[in-house]
Amino acid sequence: MKRDVCGGETEAEEQSRSDNRASLTQTPQHPQGPEVILPSGRGDRRQDPTIFWGGDRERVSNHMMSVVGAQPFIKPMQPAPSVSPGIQRRHTLPASEVRPLNTQDAISVFEIEREAFISVSGECPLHLDEVRHFLTLCPELSMGWFEEGRLVAFIIGSLWDQDRLTTDALTLHKPRGSTVHIHVLAVHRTFRQQGKGPILMWRYLQYLRCLPNVRRAVLMCEDFLIPFYRKSGFKVLGRCAITVASMTFTEMWYPISGHAYMRRNSEAIRFPQHPLTLPLTKTDEHV
Repeated sequence: MKRDVCGGETEAEEQSRSDNRASLTQTPQHPQGPEVILPSGRGDRRQDPTIFWGGDRERVSNHMMSVVGAQPFIKPMQPAPSVSPGIQRRHTLPASEVRPLNTQDAISVFEIEREAFISVSGECPLHLDEVRHFLTLCPELSMGWFEEGRLVAFIIGSLWDQDRLTTDALTLHKPRGSTVHIHVLAVHRTFRQQGKGPILMWRYLQYLRCLPNVRRAVLMCEDFLIPFYRKSGFKVLGRCAITVASMTFTEMWYPISGHAYMRRNSEAIRFPQHPLTLPLTKTDEHV
């Protein structure tokens, strides 16, 4: 091997150094490596991981194990709903609903009524067959309050065609009558002391204002319930001619006139767009 006399490199050394520089500029051909999960969570199919991590295979292996081991504790992101919540809500039971009752509600009605009245007076205003009777003849004069599909309070009424209640009013429905006889108002025991009774009565009376032939509402109650119905706007009419066993009742009435007022969350009852103004009859003026 010849060396330059001036202390330079030989031709063989220069050739070797140029070959090394050429090898560094070329991309090495490695076999297809496994898919590497980067710290950002994205999967990247790359070559042998040692090329990108300085040749430290052990450090790459430990990093991959730590990423995989943390996956069970990572909360996956929830995909965005394809439809709006309002559209999804349409297929679920409403949280609160007020609607007329039907014969399918008769058993639930009677269970609430029996628990409410048997423990107090020992008598039910309506028996099960009578509940079905009125819900068949005049379901539009009933109203039920439902919470997530469960009946929690209700009112049942029928039409009457005389100034005062008689025994026939307990079982008959007079389609041409202008007086609504309210047979019963009851609230489920777990929903009492929440104001549901007065609210339901208020909404029922507002609903009656939308019926063109109704002029007043009447009911009979025991004396201790008179203050309750007075708060709803009823007035004492006098002692009722109806007696049940040894119990006597007071007859009360409410004038149905003017137009319905939208308040107390009354959006569940759909009133006509134009309120109905009902003139008083001669009977109402004398009462």
